[in-house]
Amino acid sequence: MRSIQKYFLTLCLVLIVFLQSKAQEYIVTNVHVISMRNDKVLKDQFIHIRGDKVFGIYPKKDLGKFEKMEKIDGKGAYAFPGLAEMHSHIPITETGDFSYMQDVMWLYLANGILNVRGMIGHDSHLELKKKIASGEITGPRIFVAGQSLNGNSVADPESGAKMVRDQKAAGFDHLKLHPGLDMPKFLAIANTAKEVDIKFGGHISLDVGLVNSLNNGYRSVEHMDGYIEALVTDKSKLDPQVAGSFSMLALKYADMSKIPDLVKLSVEKKAWIAPTLTLFERFFGYIPADEFRLESDMKYMPGLQVQQWVNQKKLLENQGMLKEENVKPYLEFRKTMLMALHRGGVPMVMASDSPQVFNVPGFSIHNEISAMHDAGMNPYEILKTGSVNVAKYFEREGEFGVIATGASADFVLVEGNPLENLSNLRNVQGIMVRGEWIPKNVLQQELNRIETKNLRK
Repeated sequence: MRSIQKYFLTLCLVLIVFLQSKAQEYIVTNVHVISMRNDKVLKDQFIHIRGDKVFGIYPKKDLGKFEKMEKIDGKGAYAFPGLAEMHSHIPITETGDFSYMQDVMWLYLANGILNVRGMIGHDSHLELKKKIASGEITGPRIFVAGQSLNGNSVADPESGAKMVRDQKAAGFDHLKLHPGLDMPKFLAIANTAKEVDIKFGGHISLDVGLVNSLNNGYRSVEHMDGYIEALVTDKSKLDPQVAGSFSMLALKYADMSKIPDLVKLSVEKKAWIAPTLTLFERFFGYIPADEFRLESDMKYMPGLQVQQWVNQKKLLENQGMLKEENVKPYLEFRKTMLMALHRGGVPMVMASDSPQVFNVPGFSIHNEISAMHDAGMNPYEILKTGSVNVAKYFEREGEFGVIATGASADFVLVEGNPLENLSNLRNVQGIMVRGEWIPKNVLQQELNRIETKNLRK
């Protein structure tokens, strides 16, 4: 028996050595590295890749030691760990046809987005995650939330607790909460989530409120939801029929002196913020739908999808909800609240809410970056929200989100230093996805294919 065990052990060791010897190995030369461990740029470097990991980062002068190794010329590009979309609505499939989901993954990759968190779950998302992890589908690293827990889907506290356990057992990474939960249902969800160790967050139910949500373990507050409501003392002003979408019309009743206490509580309870500024500027902003529908990014979306977005926004326009006098103060408040949270030390993750109204996957993150910068965040702080902060959020710091020895070989090459000009993030020259090099021409071919697929007929 021992001889058989010894034989199999030897066979396994031989197989491991063989596979390691066959692991893809090469260097990416002539790059300037933004590791995201700090805000410094390592000039004139090359990156050694072995398999799906970064094996080392070296100065140009050491290149002679790797003379015989396969090389990819970075042509003076800046390498950084990539961006993230931490509030996406990944498409689903009921038929096993993953083609549209693949298109969306390519839209993310072509824009330098290497990590995506889906925020309304479906069983096909778990399958997509497996296909990406195995290499069957090329895509960013995927984290998936389960089906929505809300006032309609959760009949009572017991069913809420069961949904949490079922989603954890199914393999989902996160829970997504929507409005309509009362305190008993919410507490059953929150307590069970902590018991089975699964992160949860989302919207804030009015009957629960921001303070109760934070005190009971909310991991991420999506859209900075609940902060206006927490600033309004007279809760009768929060009737959705009067307060409007996201309580924007209740802003005039908000007591801004309460902001520091809310920031302090958010820090104490270790909550994270997914701001989605661009969602509110585009969906709930005063710029009309007919302007957004003509943007060049829309060519990558099915025409029916774009028309649905137009209809959704025009419905609010026709109701008078999106008048500039209603919306402008609200958008300014969101920037003020963002900076109060940021300066107070509340961590943030990069999120735009795509594909959502006029937020084309991938492209919308660049709109979000512009909005964060306009609000007052500097380029390094913004890049952190899409890289190191994502790994920290999932308690996997050092595994990805940095360019460092031993970390996943995930990075993006862009023309120009993004720390000096954030628009350089749009100039993607190629991406490394867990050791797989995808050059600019391949990314462009995929964009061209998706554009052709969606040509209006």
